[in-house]
Amino acid sequence: MLLVRAIARPLLAAAFITGGVSTLRKPAQRVAAAEPVVTPLISRFPQLSNTEQVVKIDAAAKVVAGSMLAFGKFPRLSATVLAASLVPTTIADHPFWEEQDPIRRTQQRHQLMKSAGLLGGLLLAAVDTEGRPSLTWWARRTPRVLSHAATGLRRDTELALQSATHTLRDKLPV
Repeated sequence: MLLVRAIARPLLAAAFITGGVSTLRKPAQRVAAAEPVVTPLISRFPQLSNTEQVVKIDAAAKVVAGSMLAFGKFPRLSATVLAASLVPTTIADHPFWEEQDPIRRTQQRHQLMKSAGLLGGLLLAAVDTEGRPSLTWWARRTPRVLSHAATGLRRDTELALQSATHTLRDKLPV
C-alpha cells in the first residue's frame, strides 16, 4: 500500500498544482467564471476586495496543498483543503445546466464528472490513516480503555489495602 500512496498522491496532486500555477500566471481567465460564485463571499467578508484576489488565494491554496499532498506532508489536511477548494471551482468552471448548445453542455457535464472523480480521490486521501488508528477509533475505544483501567486500579487498590491490613494485624500485639 505504501507504493500505491507514493504513486497516487503525486498523480492526484498534479492536476491541482498545474491548475493553480496556471491560474496564478493568468488569473483573468478564471475571474469571469468565478464571479457568480465569489460575489456572495466578497459581500460577507470585508477582507476580500475583489474576485481576482479570491481566485489568486484559491490558486495559491491549490499549489501549496497540492505540493504537500504530493510529498506526503500532512496528506489528510492537504487533501481536505483541496476538496474544499475543488467544489466551488467546479461549480464556477463547469455550469453545464446553463449551456444551451447540446455539445457544450455534454462537454461541461463530462468535465464536471471528472472533477467529481477528483473529489472522490481527495475524499479517500482525506480519510486515509495509512493503517494507523483514526481519531474516531480512538474516541470509540477510549471509554472502554478507561473503564478497564479504572476497574484494574480499584482491584489493585483493594488488594493493597487488604495486604496492608493483614500486615498491620500481624505486627500489632494482641
